[in-house]
Amino acid sequence: MADTTQHDAIARVIDSARRLGVEINELEANKWIAAMAAESVGGDVVVDVGSGVFGHRASMLDLNPEDLARFRRIAPIVGFENRPGVKTALALSGSSAQSRIQAYPADADFFERIHITADTKEEACRILGELIREKALSTMSGPSHRLSEVKLGTWDAEVTKDGKKEHVGSPISWTPQEVESGQMNVVAADGSARTVTWADAAQNPGWCKLDWVVADRDRGQLANASNVLDPTWESPDGTIMPLDGFLDPYFQEVYIDTDSRPLFDKLIKDLSTDSVDEYVKQLEHEVWKYSVKDPNWGKVARRLYNIFRLTGQYASAAYVRELFDEPTTALYQLAALIRTLDEAAIEGSPFDSEILVSQADQLIMSAIGAMEGPHEAQVVAQLLRLRDELSGRKNDGRSDEVESLRAGTMTAVNEYFHKRLVALPEIAEYLDRIAASDQTH
Repeated sequence: MADTTQHDAIARVIDSARRLGVEINELEANKWIAAMAAESVGGDVVVDVGSGVFGHRASMLDLNPEDLARFRRIAPIVGFENRPGVKTALALSGSSAQSRIQAYPADADFFERIHITADTKEEACRILGELIREKALSTMSGPSHRLSEVKLGTWDAEVTKDGKKEHVGSPISWTPQEVESGQMNVVAADGSARTVTWADAAQNPGWCKLDWVVADRDRGQLANASNVLDPTWESPDGTIMPLDGFLDPYFQEVYIDTDSRPLFDKLIKDLSTDSVDEYVKQLEHEVWKYSVKDPNWGKVARRLYNIFRLTGQYASAAYVRELFDEPTTALYQLAALIRTLDEAAIEGSPFDSEILVSQADQLIMSAIGAMEGPHEAQVVAQLLRLRDELSGRKNDGRSDEVESLRAGTMTAVNEYFHKRLVALPEIAEYLDRIAASDQTH
């Protein structure tokens, strides 16, 4: 009966895909579904001895081993090293961990568990702050990379920074210059001046993340490389506590060094037995956010794929999986790379004009391949102007041009994903349920 139901579901998926011009190889789709179903009866964690990586069974099916060498070359820039009292486990995440299905990846996404053994939580937070600052300072700028931003700390009051309001509970973002000085100046709600120090921010670390622009020589382009940290503290009695208040699950990660397996095993044993349900609820909140509150249908598609593959809705997952292989999704990459290109072109950048112009040329070709009609002509014309500005390193009006380009490409991406997601009845019904739910908290 189950086989019949699954067969009917994949048949509906293929029919919907064909009507929308989405190419699905029925044989490959069925092979993937069969592999997912077979893996579900085994253990959650899979080790690939040949490549030396491990991760959740669903994530491992989406990894393209051919991309590992490229990510391992970027790893020394973004990754942290073990030291006395500190153990680390670096993983690929996001589209980097799904390189088999992401035909047009834009970023190099990493995730790292930082486990600190210390006498007190305050001491662990201090050590975490020192680790992040040391990494930021040592990778501030080099021939193939430039630090762009660091997140450490949580705002405990509403302030204004550089003319922008920052709300209570949101992460504190540091520029490279602020990291270097170890402090930043903001304006409190009552109009008074306030100085925030790095040491104070580290005591309530919140969401920790570092971002760089890197020269991806393998792809001949620039890319944004990021490392999201999951810091934990082990007290003298062996109790493990997440320093950001939340122990991240491992359903979208592929760890690139089996030597970190002992730390991984030590941490995930403290995850609750209903961690999959909790993770799906978290993803559903994000689906609500990006489909109702702040529409971004590319992000909706990515989260739906992970929800469906983790909850056994394999036919729907197979459909969403194929959407990322269509030429139009190159615009998702294009929008991200426009931002990366703009960040790389600032004064003092280590990247020469040749690589910036080459990047612009690739974006132009991507736009031509993914668009048509007046919209294509408009975006290509804007990219050509951006290319001219980059060749002379001019910045006059570039930020406006970049924002207009991003808005134009994201509009096309939103239209593409929305139309195809709601065309499948199962997905449309699921999105209706999410939209009707109370996800405001």
